[in-house]
Amino acid sequence: MHIDKELDTRGLNCPLPILKAKKALAELASGQMLKVVATDPGSVRDFQAFAKQTGNELVDQQTIGADFVHVMRRR
Repeated sequence: MHIDKELDTRGLNCPLPILKAKKALAELASGQMLKVVATDPGSVRDFQAFAKQTGNELVDQQTIGADFVHVMRRR
């Protein structure tokens, strides 16, 4: 999977990971991929809701150790 931009939001709590992801997605072209690494357990649910609300596709979510990794495709 080709990632166009990666965002490290470790240590930040809701709503900061979503706000930073929203800003980063705005800088990407349609179809480009954004990877967000977070440590906030609430980010799993937050990114699912964010994808539904914005129409951006949540391609993948993984928990790797203490990190929650979200991959989104810009609509």
